[in-house]
This record gives sequence, C-alpha cells and structure tokens, in this order.
Amino acid sequence: MHIDRTRFKGAISALPTPFRKGAVDMAAFDFLIRWQLDQGIDGVVVCGTTGEAPTLTHDERLAVTRRCVETVASQVPVIAGTGSNSTEETIAATLAAAACGADAALVVTPYYNKPGQEGLYRHFAAIAQATTIPLILYNVPSRTGVDLLPDTVRRLAAFPAIIGIKDATGDLDRPERTVRLAGRDFLQFSGHDATALAFNTICGAGTISVVANVAPGLCTEMFRACRNGDLLSARTIRHRLEPLVAALERETNPVPVKYALHRLLGLSPEVRLPLTAARPETETAVEQAITALFPFDFDQPRRVAARR
Repeated sequence: MHIDRTRFKGAISALPTPFRKGAVDMAAFDFLIRWQLDQGIDGVVVCGTTGEAPTLTHDERLAVTRRCVETVASQVPVIAGTGSNSTEETIAATLAAAACGADAALVVTPYYNKPGQEGLYRHFAAIAQATTIPLILYNVPSRTGVDLLPDTVRRLAAFPAIIGIKDATGDLDRPERTVRLAGRDFLQFSGHDATALAFNTICGAGTISVVANVAPGLCTEMFRACRNGDLLSARTIRHRLEPLVAALERETNPVPVKYALHRLLGLSPEVRLPLTAARPETETAVEQAITALFPFDFDQPRRVAARR
C-alpha cells in the first residue's frame, strides 16, 4: 500500500451529521460539505464524535460516508470514523469505509471495556493488518476511559498502514514525546481546539477540528500561517477564534456546533438522544461568538438554507 502522507495536513473539519425529523438530512449534508470546500478546508472527517457516530445505524454510516466521498469528489481527503470497542467490528467498518471510497479511517481507542496497553496494541495491530486504507489513531481519554500512551504509539507506528494520530488529550507534552518515539513522518493532529495552535507549533501536521465547521477559512489560514512560520498571524487568528472555541465547549460536542451551524447556515440543530438541544445560555454564547467573527443578519442564513 503506497500512502502519500502529505495529503493529510492542515485544517480538517470533523463534520456533524445533519438530522431532520429523526432522519439524516442528505441535502443539508451536501450543502455543508460544499460550503466547507468553498471556504478552502483541507480535509473532512465523517462519522466521528462530532458526527454522532454512536447513534448512527450501520447503514447510515455507510450512506453518510458514501455521500461525502461523492460530494467531495477527490478535492480533499475524506476520513471516515470506523472505531468501536470490538476489534472485529472495527475491521469490518474500516473495510466498508474503504469500499465507500474513504481515503483513510479514524479509529478511536476501544471504550467501555478499557483494555490495557497490550490490548490496545493488539487491537490496532489487527486492524492495520486487515485494512486497505491508511489509519489514523484517535486518542480521547475523556470519552473512552483509556489513554493510548506514547510508547504504544511508537510500537504501532511501525505498521505502514498506521500513518498518524488524532491527539485529543490536550496535553502539550504529548506531541514532543510522540515525535521522539515515533519519528517526524508519523502525523500528529490536534483534536483539541483550545490547544491546537500550540500543539502545531511543536510538531503537528494540523488539526481535526470542531471550530473549523463554523470558521473553515480562518482555521485554514491559521494553520497555513503556522506551517509557514508566521506565528504572529497565526496567533492573531487564534485570538479572534477564542470566544467561538469557548462557546463550542460549553456543552457536549456536537450540541453547540450544530446550533452554530443552524444560526450561521440555517441547518437544523437537531441531535439524537441521549444528546439534547443546547441550553439558552449556550445559544447566547454561540450567537455572540459568531457575530463577533461574522457580523450579519441572523435571518439571512435561513433564507439561504431554504433555497438549498
């Protein structure tokens, strides 16, 4: 398997899955993807945490992945979330995502059953040996209850199919420790918007981001400035984004970002149980953050969406 790692870099949006009356709204999904592409995003993730993957059916995951691949039409990489706490199910989901045309798979650590480091190694090793597309490990201990440690990452980096990691620990010691152990060819993506720029000044390849859903152009500009060594410009953009980042962290992701896209683009803010709608104070914080970045009439996006 030949893998061009340079394709995977910069600002990558972790896309939400739009719902309307309980069903996946494919027209809204198309609209969101095309808007992201128009804004210059570097890549997209589907069926991840932000995409509410745990509450999507198997058929919905395949349909969402396939639709994203078709709409993106090879303009940027499409990365599909395929992880679960079953090794066999993850292998099957990864092969299915590959059959849909996904360029890579984002594979979260097994949750709930809480394996040790050897179990984590064997889990990812089995997937790497079975896959036909590149894998990006996903470490998010706050959600899974397990932490994929740098030395285990080092062992996994030896598999050609495992090209990188999404690190959502928020621990800024991690990227330097990981690069020493796994090497600079191993891609490290921040999965924590609040520390993403700092992460990337150390040795990151970019970010897999929630805030990029709302401000894809600014996020792309920020990481290009960082990559070009223009840290002053990157920090200036980061400062502008800070209120939005904070607002999107007020409740469980993707509740706030779906509300933000509702106000910005007219998409439905609907989430599936057990998630519930944003609280009024979250709505206010999101609206204030959006208007600080993009002054506009909040009635206009609904008219845009109505013409979708």
